[in-house]
Amino acid sequence: QVQLVESGGGLVQAGGSLKLSCAASGRTFSTYSMGWFRQGPGKEREFVATISRNGGITNSADSVKGRFTISRDNAKSTLYLQMNSLKPEDTAVYYCAGGLSTTSSASLYRYWGQGTQVTVSS
Repeated sequence: QVQLVESGGGLVQAGGSLKLSCAASGRTFSTYSMGWFRQGPGKEREFVATISRNGGITNSADSVKGRFTISRDNAKSTLYLQMNSLKPEDTAVYYCAGGLSTTSSASLYRYWGQGTQVTVSS
């Protein structure tokens, strides 16, 4: 069992930056691929980025490529999402998730955090 807790969300102006963190409980963090997803107001949950167990493979949605960077520190059992050049359309609740595959498919992630709100003002 893995418990995930996101932090770092908040209100930021367009063009600004935020860094989200996702702290995992237990000693098995390094055995899971991790991902970030988001759900904007009135929208379905969508894939943001994913990273393999050792961090060697990453993938991100076209909408955030070049602006968002996913990373992990297995020694600290923590997942990160560095978000730069934020846009109002990035406003959403951001969730971290853990699973056995490095994938953009939400259904393949077994563990989910409670989410952290990111609001980007224009």
